[in-house]
Amino acid sequence: MNLSLSAQRLVPAVAVALLVLLTACSAGETNVERGNREGILYWGNGTEPQELDPHITTGVPESYIQEALFEPLVNSHPETLEPAPGVAQRWQVSDDGTTYTFYLNPKARWSDGEPVTAEDFRWSLWRAMHPKLGNQYSYMYYPIKNATPYLRGDISNFDEVGIRVIDSHTLQIQLENPTPYFLGLLSHHSYYPVPRNAIEAHGDPWKRGSHWTRPGNMVSNGAFQLSEWKLFNYIAVDKNPHYHKADEVALNGIRFLPTENVTTEERMFRANQLHYTYELPADKTEFYRTNAPQQLRNQPYLGTYFYRLNTRIKPLNDPKVRRALALAIDRQKIVERITKQGQLPAYTITPPNTAGYSAESSLIYDPERARELLAEAGYPNGEGIDSLEVLYNTKETHRKIAVAVQQMWKKELNINIILRNEDWKVYLDSEKRGKFQISRASWIGDYLDPNTFLDMWIKDGGNNRTGWHNPEYDRLVLEQAPQATSREERHNLLMKAEKILLDEVPAIPIYTYATRHLVDPSLKGFSSNLLDRPFFSHFYLEPEPNPDSEQ
Repeated sequence: MNLSLSAQRLVPAVAVALLVLLTACSAGETNVERGNREGILYWGNGTEPQELDPHITTGVPESYIQEALFEPLVNSHPETLEPAPGVAQRWQVSDDGTTYTFYLNPKARWSDGEPVTAEDFRWSLWRAMHPKLGNQYSYMYYPIKNATPYLRGDISNFDEVGIRVIDSHTLQIQLENPTPYFLGLLSHHSYYPVPRNAIEAHGDPWKRGSHWTRPGNMVSNGAFQLSEWKLFNYIAVDKNPHYHKADEVALNGIRFLPTENVTTEERMFRANQLHYTYELPADKTEFYRTNAPQQLRNQPYLGTYFYRLNTRIKPLNDPKVRRALALAIDRQKIVERITKQGQLPAYTITPPNTAGYSAESSLIYDPERARELLAEAGYPNGEGIDSLEVLYNTKETHRKIAVAVQQMWKKELNINIILRNEDWKVYLDSEKRGKFQISRASWIGDYLDPNTFLDMWIKDGGNNRTGWHNPEYDRLVLEQAPQATSREERHNLLMKAEKILLDEVPAIPIYTYATRHLVDPSLKGFSSNLLDRPFFSHFYLEPEPNPDSEQ
């Protein structure tokens, strides 16, 4: 999942909105005070979402809002992330591990009061896999029987795909091979059910940008429903009275604010305008760690920050050049001097010890070898390379890292680097269309398995975007690893695949993430987990006692 992190410059509408919020405390009740009284959570969400359609988006801010709006077939435990009931109350798995039968909760309802049925899930998966939709997560469906040939157009009849409606509340999914992480896949937004009637009322099911996701049109099945979308101001969701566990949901609503400037976001938190911040300025971490540790959430996070390379263009079509660039980055200096929030230098795409999996890498800081590789590629001392451009979405930390890398590549390789920043939506479009040379990127695990970091690099993978592919890599990830009969064998096959990835370097890993949020003490039921996934239906607000008011 792309980690969308936001703009340093505020558009006028955002600046005005934040100014109002920051000065509200002097005029009366703050957001936190009002939210605690009304049961409304004020959530810093990073950036204005690209879209709310769960079959289209790839960003973290979008996924937070979707987490509130939709309930998956199978959910996750808030702390361990082990499979937990969602719409499915229970499930059975065949002895050979390839057939899953899900028994849906008959009380499950859409926000318009209509029942959520097995056919809703089947139709939603048909829509998600439809070639015209252009789902960038299409590879997430490959474990399902015949999903791959359907997605590639080799078969056109969706009835041949291994998804069966047994009755209105029983769904059966057949897999190509036993897939140990399949239940984890089902909690990802690419598997969320979507409302057929609401979608078809606004055009073809595969129409992108349809107005079905707008307030008044959107129907969802989660604990909350969309009530307002004030562009560059906030998105409001309110408690869904038709949710089958509505009586267990304590919050009355959530306000998702596009806190595009991390410094402003921290000021908003101090002014009691937010219960939660999307992130925290690097230079503020130590202050909170020392002075307000109860408000700081700084923990391991299953994600990798990396640079994506466009292998379609010279000189980046040469793996020696790509490897030279990777070896000339001092990652330790970046995490110590720039990020400074517990991040670790990354030398592999998959974070170490991902569900027991750790790959090996030779992408260490070795500028001497980098210069040798550049010379072997025909560019001694950088001669013949006029310049390279690094694209990043607007954010101060991204800029600082890009400047540091710019200096390293100039010093060690004598390559001139041009920096280009774009706002989130424009940046995503540039990446998708291949309009970049080198692009700042990140990937947050969608489930607890190394496969979530490796299957995105297959040929034509929607989130690959580098133009790189390797038939042996695809064979290891898509064919051999799924057929492994033991965890050790499977991990060894994935390690072979990742070695190919790291040898050919279509992407340069830079650091492994750590969470960095501020959480108001009144927010309860908040559980940390490796995917940094919020479970809003478990949250509640309970103000801390004010010692000044005690008698």
